[in-house]
Amino acid sequence: MEKAKRILVVDDEETLCDALAFNLEAEGYEVATAYSAEEALTHDLSGYDLILLDIMMGEISGTQLARIMKANPATASVPIIFCTAKDTEDDMIKGLDLGADDYIMKPYSLKAVLARIRTVLRRTSAYAAVPPTANDEVSYKGLVLSKRNRTCHVDGSEVKMPKKEFEILLKLMSNIGQVFSRAELLKEIWPDEVVVLDRVVDVNITRIRQKIGQYGKNIATRSGYGYGFIE
Repeated sequence: MEKAKRILVVDDEETLCDALAFNLEAEGYEVATAYSAEEALTHDLSGYDLILLDIMMGEISGTQLARIMKANPATASVPIIFCTAKDTEDDMIKGLDLGADDYIMKPYSLKAVLARIRTVLRRTSAYAAVPPTANDEVSYKGLVLSKRNRTCHVDGSEVKMPKKEFEILLKLMSNIGQVFSRAELLKEIWPDEVVVLDRVVDVNITRIRQKIGQYGKNIATRSGYGYGFIE
C-alpha cells in the first residue's frame, strides 16, 4: 500500500488552516499545521512531500520561509504552493521566481486546491521515479543540465536555477531548433488548470539568459510566436 503523502499547511489564519487540514486528511493525506513561519521552522521540513504556504504572516513571511527552504539543500526540492490574498501580477511572478510550484489566490475553492495538490505531487513523484540513465544529461557545449539532479552547469560552474527556469531551459535544449509559443510553454511547464500570464514566460526567459552567460544568445526570440534554443 502506498504511503500517504505528507503535507504541511502554514497559515496564520488558524480557522482556515485547521479547516484545510481537516479536508486534506479526509482525502487521505497525512497533514500537519503551523500557524506561523517560525512554527513551521520547528518542523523537519525535509520530511514533507508538499508545503501549502501563506505569504502574509508575522515577522517571517511566506516568501522569506520559501527562500530559507530553497537555500537549504535538504529542503530545496520540497514542492511549495503559495496560498495567498496577494493577487497582483508582480506578486505572482515574485512567488514563481522563488521556485514555488504553484500560486493559488484567496478566496479559493477546496476543489481547486485539491486539483493543484494532485498535479504538483504527480509531477514531483514522476521526477523522483526517473532512474539514472546514460541520457540523464542534456548539453550544448559547456552548458549542461542534469535531468536527475535538476542542476545546471555553465562551463563547469553550477548555476542556481529555480524549478520553472530549469524546466523551461530543459524543454528548449531537449528540442534544439524547435520554437515554442508562450502558450505551449505555459501548458508544458505549468499545470493546465493554473492561470499564468504570458509575461511570466518572458520574465523567466530573461533570467535564464542572464544566468547562462555566453549561451544566452542561443535562446532565440521569434517575434510574434515564442522562443527556441538554436545552435
